Amino acid sequence: MKDILIITSYFPPEIGAASNRMFHLAKGLQTLDYKVSVITPMPNYPTGKIFQEYKGKFKYKRVENKITIYRLWFYASNSKNKFLRLFAMFSYSFSLIWFFMWNKIPETVIVQSPPLLVAFTNMFFLRSKKRKLILNVSDLWPMAGLELGAFKKNLSYRMLEKIERFNYRNADVVLGQSEEIITHISTLYPDTIIQLYRNYPDFEPPKIIDKLPSEGKITLVYAGLLGMAQGIYKLCEQLDYSRLEFHIYGNGAEKSKIENFIVKNPELPITYHGEVTRDELHKELLKYDITVIPLFNRIYGSVPSKIFEYARLGLPMLYFGGGEGEDLVKTYNLGWTAPAGNYQALNELIATIDKQYLTFENKQRIRTLALEQFDFNKQLKELKLYI
Repeated sequence: MKDILIITSYFPPEIGAASNRMFHLAKGLQTLDYKVSVITPMPNYPTGKIFQEYKGKFKYKRVENKITIYRLWFYASNSKNKFLRLFAMFSYSFSLIWFFMWNKIPETVIVQSPPLLVAFTNMFFLRSKKRKLILNVSDLWPMAGLELGAFKKNLSYRMLEKIERFNYRNADVVLGQSEEIITHISTLYPDTIIQLYRNYPDFEPPKIIDKLPSEGKITLVYAGLLGMAQGIYKLCEQLDYSRLEFHIYGNGAEKSKIENFIVKNPELPITYHGEVTRDELHKELLKYDITVIPLFNRIYGSVPSKIFEYARLGLPMLYFGGGEGEDLVKTYNLGWTAPAGNYQALNELIATIDKQYLTFENKQRIRTLALEQFDFNKQLKELKLYI
């Protein structure tokens, strides 16, 4: 049985796409008869505070689903202060270096990027002719940070670009979650082995509810991170509610602003439901007519994993983020698209949605397509060729 180590900054019990993606990868490799271990920080996302069960620990080891999980200490913070966030990343890097010094590292290591500096720590200290390093790239940093307004093109940005390229250059295999990521990296390093590895989910979807579309207003739902990149607070402000009601699930930096907005605007049909488990969420989502997938800005290389998850549930989706994600929704006829950031176009589109599209039969069509086209196990078996 071959040993594989996965190093990631996000892992359950944390919630979110990154955590789910790495859990499914670890579980999937384990089912293919690999001996899988995972290194990850103490759980803290998205609150930026270490979960109660793990407080006061420097290292925590546990075996779950036959996967050995090492949780390492680090300085947890979701502060907007760049220096505190940088210190948090460095603290995890220091814990990783300490772990490397005192533990035997398998010959095959999968490294998650971003965070860019954490990935650099792994690529720098684990370089070896006897070791295969597989870099799993889910977003193109620092480029994505520049598009989000988090960075400026200065000396710091150029240093991050050098770190990014060091990571690609020292990877034996690069996994990219989008065609745009593949194009970017292959342009820089055409001889690098690069494989498309989408963020396909792996779960048994609940039965689709055979019901007519909701009477009256369309029920629109968002579920996920309430962060700046998603722009849910802005969406609450800009939506035209004459034809819809808006339901929100999740947590994040904008939670308080959204709650305050709802309190100050009680006449608007907006409901915040808080956080629920992923299994509960899947059942809840099937109660609604349409789900919305927004991005505040179009981010090159980013394809929200919600596209694949919601398609597996059979949910028609309203995509409001541009880029490759928009192309996927159009190509597979998964719902509707509006130009990223154009709220007038979004409202005009909602006004034209025909409820005849919100039928049980169409939801079943979307699910069937997802099971055929977005097959996690098929993709995992293809990945095995590169490990």
